[in-house]
Amino acid sequence: MERNRVMQWLVAGCAVMVLLIGTIDAGAFSFGKYEKVTVAGGTVTLPTAKLADGKAHFYSLEDGGKTITFFAVKAADGSIKTAFDACDSCYRAKKGYEQQGDKMNCKNCNQKFAINRLGPNATGGCNPGYLPNRPNGTSIVIKADDLKGGARYF
Repeated sequence: MERNRVMQWLVAGCAVMVLLIGTIDAGAFSFGKYEKVTVAGGTVTLPTAKLADGKAHFYSLEDGGKTITFFAVKAADGSIKTAFDACDSCYRAKKGYEQQGDKMNCKNCNQKFAINRLGPNATGGCNPGYLPNRPNGTSIVIKADDLKGGARYF
């Protein structure tokens, strides 16, 4: 009888550990990558000071039940590049991009794109979907309509 009780506790403890590890693992990969943004006055505003580190920062916008994701990163020339976290070719895989040094890497096909070349002339194929922005003092401004125009990727 005592042995059965010990086994029950052992099995229960193992089950709890598996659930905790699964939650931590899922959290490490799916939560926290995107900072949520909201639209105010038809635009989304991002502070440029946050982008000074040269690292890609990932954002999400909820729109009509759809989550639109994008990133912003400071290029070597000091300009701020913004793009959807998806492309024309690989968007169905829903894997997006990751930064590798001065390049953005497609996590689906492993193609790499120079950050300083992202923009209106680097479109189509596996290039990160272009998302225009304009500088405004200590921030950049992205039109909500431009963000919503990328909803097809998500």
